[in-house]
Amino acid sequence: MKREKYNFDCEVFESIDLLPKDIQHMIALAEDQLNYSYAPYSNFLVGAAAMLDNGEIHTGCNQENASYPLCICAERVALYSVGSKHKEFKIKALAITAHNPAKPNEDPCTPCGACRQVIQEFEHRQDGPITLYLTGDSGKILKIEGIKNILPLSFSMNNLL
Repeated sequence: MKREKYNFDCEVFESIDLLPKDIQHMIALAEDQLNYSYAPYSNFLVGAAAMLDNGEIHTGCNQENASYPLCICAERVALYSVGSKHKEFKIKALAITAHNPAKPNEDPCTPCGACRQVIQEFEHRQDGPITLYLTGDSGKILKIEGIKNILPLSFSMNNLL
């Protein structure tokens, strides 16, 4: 037996002002989605925005349901919006943010396991990585180049074919 370690690097921005204007705009749209989040059970508000390579942005927010398995995350709402409107697409970036009125999020919001899997599928569909911008209440922003960095050894359609 041997032990292996898997790590990833990311860029950390202490302020949104350090990012390009188009990325600032995308993050602002994700933050605006917090106003539309339906989270009466968790009070965990999540907003997302997906920017296509042509500059078009699709947004989403989490939608909860009393039957928890029927909930859908903001990331998937935004990504499925892209998939439902574009047969061919290239997603340049995905911004994810969250706010819990009862407890400030000191760390940027990361996608759940289900969303990581969906992001991986979208990367496969477009044959290229999606840059992730993760934010929260602290103002710190993580920039991660592609889902493989936070979903190592992922299950993909390559496993099925």
